[in-house]
This record gives sequence, C-alpha cells and structure tokens, in this order.
Amino acid sequence: MDTQISNLFSLKGKTALVTGGNKGIGMGMALGLAEAGADIIVVAGSVALEGSEIETAVKALGRNFKAYRADLSDRDALYVFITQVLAENKQIDILVNNAGTIKRMPAAEHPDEFWDKVMSVNLDAPFILAREIGKHLLERGSGKIIFTCSLLSFQGGINVPGYAASKGALASLVKAFSNEWASKGINVNGIAPGYIATDNTEALRNDETRSKSILERIPAGRWGEPADFKGPAVLLASEAGNYISGTILTIDGGWMGR
Repeated sequence: MDTQISNLFSLKGKTALVTGGNKGIGMGMALGLAEAGADIIVVAGSVALEGSEIETAVKALGRNFKAYRADLSDRDALYVFITQVLAENKQIDILVNNAGTIKRMPAAEHPDEFWDKVMSVNLDAPFILAREIGKHLLERGSGKIIFTCSLLSFQGGINVPGYAASKGALASLVKAFSNEWASKGINVNGIAPGYIATDNTEALRNDETRSKSILERIPAGRWGEPADFKGPAVLLASEAGNYISGTILTIDGGWMGR
C-alpha cells in the first residue's frame, strides 16, 4: 500500500456505484468520489439516462459515467438492474447504498403501505445490493461499501416510525456485514447525515418552528449541504479508510454531541 497521503485518498482506476446519486447527499458523495478519481455509476428511479446534472459534472472531471433507472422498491426490478449492471461493467469497487425515502405520519395512523414502501427502499434494497455486489468484492478480496444511515439510526424521531426503524436496522446491518467481511478485505461502514438541506427535509425547513428548534441545537449553526459529504465518502471509499470498519460516521454539525 502506498502510504503517501495524496495517494491514500486517490480513487483513480476505481468504479463506484451510487444509488440515488442524482441529487442531494448521493450526488454530493458521487461528485466527491469522481473528484478523487473514480468513474461513477448512478441508479435511481428518476435519473435521466442522458444529460443529467450529475452526468455533466462527472464528465467535466474527465471521469466515465453511466446511469440506470430502476425502482428500488420493486424487488424484481432490483434484481434485473443488478444483473444488468454487473454484466455491463467490468467491475465495481465501491458501493454507496444511499437511496432512501421517508413517509411522515403519526405512529397511530402510520399505514402499512407507508411502512412497506420505506422498508423496501431503505432496508431491503441496500441489503440485497450489498449481498450481491459484495459477492464479487469477496472474490477479489477488496472493496468498500458505504450505507447512508441517519441520526435516526440512534434516535426515534417524530412521526416517522418506519423511517426510524429502517435506519436503526441499517446501522446494525453495517455492523453485521463488517463482522463477516472485514477480515476478507471488504470495508463496510455507514454515514449518518444530520439535518441536511435536501428534498427529504424540505417539510422541516419550511416549518418555521421546527426549523428554528433544529438550528438552535446544531452547534455549527446551519443546515448541512450535500457537498459536506464529499470528504467523508472519499475517506471511507479509499485506502485512507482501510482500518475503518463497522462504524457509523455522523456528519451532523455536532448535533449528536449536544
């Protein structure tokens, strides 16, 4: 292993698959990985197959880019995508299980369809992707997997029981994979975003009372931005993170320290 610090963070020659990498935190991480040298594959339910903002940004860096469209809540569609992406790409070195969804409704009124949708996207799909892509990483004896967890991997939240349950389980899944695969050259970790200015937090940011109370608790005094995830993603995807495994890295402006 080259121990020069610049080389430790280099992803030159690597290919990263980022779910939900066409916007928000996923796009921030995809851009960071591309800036470090990785080629990028994005899969999302709504990504443009050509001409997307993320494609333009990645290609401007001189990296290769591919987009796939798949409904990650549809298990059959997920398996079709996995077969296709493995067949059409020489190898995948980094998997970022970022795609997620949230449904807001008080627990007593939270319907089965909300629960099922959230679980299928936030927990089932990341598990299946990690297992299937992980088989190929295990064959090569190297690879990195990053799960996007949440502050609700540690807390319960309000009016989001399905989301909290899925993210709590995802944090345990990180540890379960790490326990089996760390000795085989595969680093599995999670990133837990705090309150970030994305589509998922739009309702909170538009609620003047909730937004004020949230900002008052964040020591950094601001909502996070997708660009705040470039560095952490590169750390966990590169040789710089070779001895980091089974951890959940909070990117929260200090929220969890209060």
